[in-house]
Amino acid sequence: MLTTSDLYASPCRHDHEPTLVSFEVMPPRKPEAAPQFWLTVDQLIEARPDFMSVTYGAGGKDRSSARAVVDRLVHDKPVTPIAHLTCVGTTRDEVVATVADYLDSGVRTFLALRGDPPQGQPDWQPPREGVHSATQLIHLIRTVEARRCAAHPGEALRAAVAPLAIAVATFPAGNPAAGTTQDEEIQRLLVKQAAGASFAITQLFWEADIYLSFVDKARQEGVGIPIVAGVLPPTDPARLHRVAQLTGVSAPNSIIDTLAWADTPAAQHDLGVGVGARLVDEVLDGGAPGVHLYTFNRARPALDILTLLGRNPAKFTADHGQD
Repeated sequence: MLTTSDLYASPCRHDHEPTLVSFEVMPPRKPEAAPQFWLTVDQLIEARPDFMSVTYGAGGKDRSSARAVVDRLVHDKPVTPIAHLTCVGTTRDEVVATVADYLDSGVRTFLALRGDPPQGQPDWQPPREGVHSATQLIHLIRTVEARRCAAHPGEALRAAVAPLAIAVATFPAGNPAAGTTQDEEIQRLLVKQAAGASFAITQLFWEADIYLSFVDKARQEGVGIPIVAGVLPPTDPARLHRVAQLTGVSAPNSIIDTLAWADTPAAQHDLGVGVGARLVDEVLDGGAPGVHLYTFNRARPALDILTLLGRNPAKFTADHGQD
């Protein structure tokens, strides 16, 4: 079991600049949650992230709220938003309309995802006229952009000034839900790269070697796009359990035991931040171009990790308010 002294046995390095730092947030599902959500966003923006991604929800169920969040980020906040876009369960025309709507709002970066089938529908089949994979979605986004540029000189100029970027997801240890291996994920990433992906963000992982070996093998196979390390701050055991149920990626016993060792919520938070900071430090030290922190709309764990690493200009503390 890890202890506090283990976490800080090796001082975190501070020579990783320049590297990308970004956050993922989820749009509020209820109007009454909006004020706290935007407080969290403002706290995260204090750390000067390179971008902030906004989830879309399975089957696009959070489409309207995600669109509203992205629009406000584009026009009112000093941060570049990435609009998640899923295609499962939607027609081609619906996807085209959604992409065009986001482009109209000023979005220049997407995260192209296939998405998960509806839960509780074992016989569900995607619509024949739909978009069935992230690769097809990348092609469609590029096609919509190209047609707009061809039809409108203003769009062509905007594309020249702010080129469209498309991120994709990848599973560094393989995707348990899809039954893919690490090698198969690398082949999928090659296909996405050929389709026009600009960079990749990994699903969560718990050991730096998983990420580093994946990147090394991917480079040997010809993947040239940046692969950003996706990290979940492990401060909440219930969250770790829920994420394991959703993704099939379970936290190792060493982390679970570490959190169980804490006798107060504050100690549990500090231990989780220490574990997360060490993981971030190791992947950056191994050459990761950046880190993408999955916040689940909680600012403090992510920002405390950056502060521990000396990478948070805001020096976030509890005095900034509760997340």
